[in-house]
Amino acid sequence: QVQLVESGGGLVQAGGSLRLSCAASVRTFSTYSMGWFRQVPGKERDFVAGIVWSGSSTNYADSVKGRFTISRDIDKNTVYLQMNSLKPEDTAVYYCAAKHISYPTTRPRDYDYWGQGTQVTVSS
Repeated sequence: QVQLVESGGGLVQAGGSLRLSCAASVRTFSTYSMGWFRQVPGKERDFVAGIVWSGSSTNYADSVKGRFTISRDIDKNTVYLQMNSLKPEDTAVYYCAAKHISYPTTRPRDYDYWGQGTQVTVSS
């Protein structure tokens, strides 16, 4: 079974940066697409960014374009989310997800495997 573990969350001031990591227990993500989602209390889980592991195709939510960057390191078997110019509205629990699909779709129901999440809090 695929295991995903997020890390890198924390408390940061508005305008600051954080880098989230998602470590995977699989041998390779060559057949997967990876996604980052976020969720706040009382709301649905929303798509943030996605990437095709074997290539470089990416997809971003409009709210994070130009501020967040998704990437992967094949040697470390890890997916990253670099978050710059953070805003208080970015505060949420961030989840890493994986799916056997050729493009990172935006629907949580499309993804097969999930991490436990990491808290990101941005103060104003």
